[in-house]
Amino acid sequence: MLVISRKKGESIRIGEDIEVTVTKIADGTVKLSISAPKNITILREELYREVGKENKSSAASDISILKKLKR
Repeated sequence: MLVISRKKGESIRIGEDIEVTVTKIADGTVKLSISAPKNITILREELYREVGKENKSSAASDISILKKLKR
C-alpha cells in the first residue's frame, strides 16, 4: 500500500490514464476528482461491497434453480 500526502489542488497519477485530484478538504472530509477512461468502473467502497454481495446472492440463486432443473 502506498500512503502519500496531497494538498488541495494536488494530484496523483495511476498509470497513464487515471488522475486523482484533491478538490476540497473541510470538516474532516476530502473531496476527490477522478479522471479516468469511460471503460474504467469507479465505485465507492461501500457500493463495491454491496454489488459483490448481490452478485454472490444472484449466483447462489442461479445454482439453486439449475439444481432443481436437473431433478
